[in-house]
Amino acid sequence: MAPVSPTGAQAEAQALAFLESQGLKTLSRNFACRFGEIDLIMADGSCLVFVEVRYRRTLHFGSPAETVTAAKRRRLLATASFFLQTRPGASRRPCRFDLVTICPARHPSLEWMRDAFRAG
Repeated sequence: MAPVSPTGAQAEAQALAFLESQGLKTLSRNFACRFGEIDLIMADGSCLVFVEVRYRRTLHFGSPAETVTAAKRRRLLATASFFLQTRPGASRRPCRFDLVTICPARHPSLEWMRDAFRAG
C-alpha cells in the first residue's frame, strides 16, 4: 500500500473532525489487512460505519467520488468483512459504507454521502 500523502492525511483528519461533530464515534483509523485499507471505522449509534475519504485538489480529472471504482468497492467490502470476522459481536451490528469527499475547488468542499454503496 502506498503511504498516505500529507494532503491525504489532512483530508482524513478533516473528515474525522467533521464526522465526530455530527455525533459519530471513532473506532479505528486506517484499518489495514491483506485485502486493503479502510480510512475510518466509526459508530453511528448502533450502526458500524466504514468510511472512505477521497481528496481531489481540482475537478479537472473528475470528482473525488468518481475515483471509487468497482474494484475499490470490492476491496472495501472484503476489508470490512475481515474486520467484522475478527471483532467479536461486530457482525451482529448493522453496517453501512459512507463516502466523504473533499475538493477545495468545489463549494462546499466537503461532502458526506451516507450509505454511498451497499454490499452485494
